[in-house]
Amino acid sequence: MQIHDQILTTLPFFEVSDSLHEVITFFEETTFSHVAVLENGSYLGLLAENDLGCFEPDKKIEEFKYSLEHFHVTRETSWLDVLENFARNESNVLPVLSDNGTFIGYYDLNDVVGAFIETPFFTEPGGILVIAKGAKDYSFSEVSQIVESNNARLLGAFITGNQNDVVEITMKVSNGNLNEITQTFRRYNYTILFGNKDDQFIEDLKKRSEYLDKYLNV
Repeated sequence: MQIHDQILTTLPFFEVSDSLHEVITFFEETTFSHVAVLENGSYLGLLAENDLGCFEPDKKIEEFKYSLEHFHVTRETSWLDVLENFARNESNVLPVLSDNGTFIGYYDLNDVVGAFIETPFFTEPGGILVIAKGAKDYSFSEVSQIVESNNARLLGAFITGNQNDVVEITMKVSNGNLNEITQTFRRYNYTILFGNKDDQFIEDLKKRSEYLDKYLNV
């Protein structure tokens, strides 16, 4: 997925020679978490809205250079890494630099998430499965093979959890027999954390049937 067309060039930036009064006004009138600071056209870092209470309106940004945060992405940064940078830095805006370090503009979190939501993972009809397996035992090639062996297509999959050497994988598969897919994953020793309601209904019936058998055999 390409997100270059999501780069904002209309959002302002500030020079270190600007007053903090302008920065304060910017944060008071917007919902952005950060704003870029440049020095003679070169990117220096970001001022954070969380530091607003420390800003003294009559002083220059230059006097607060020590408080700048230093994160950014480039035009070549993949959209997944862009999302990771948003999360890691608790930011809703990211400065974008060229290969030579020139400031180009910003990514807005809402725009990037909006582009992600328009991908086939969200737009094409299908079912969501969440599975888990040991970190050393799973492979995406096996996951794809299991889905395709049941005459379905894998529309997307990504790791949504990784704790205690157990990997959690969330996937979307094209419309098909999700029950057969989940049963195949179980045969390959995957744990089903979330599946279709029909599969859960069958599991409940199994448990009740087993209980009834035990009761009748007493």
